[in-house]
Amino acid sequence: MPKPYPREYRDDVVRVARDREPGVTLEQIAADFGIHVMTLSKWMRQADVDEGAKPGVSTSESTELRQARARIRLLEQENEVLRRAAAYLSQANLPGKGSSRS
Repeated sequence: MPKPYPREYRDDVVRVARDREPGVTLEQIAADFGIHVMTLSKWMRQADVDEGAKPGVSTSESTELRQARARIRLLEQENEVLRRAAAYLSQANLPGKGSSRS
């Protein structure tokens, strides 16, 4: 997977695309910046969502959701470890077969 472009770079490219002169196409701007035109289109759509101009999940919400899901996975793993440890310890406390109590 290619390394993502820095946020500042994406913002600059979107700004240039929005402020372009009449007759200048998105394809020309994308080529000037060395990106694919679909990449530029996606950046522009996401910028519209982030600014509230279009409905959708903003970048900050997406980041927050990704972090929350990662935290949930971690907590589920920790819970599983604790559940297994509790089951193991409860088995260890049971008297063995054939043992005699004095």
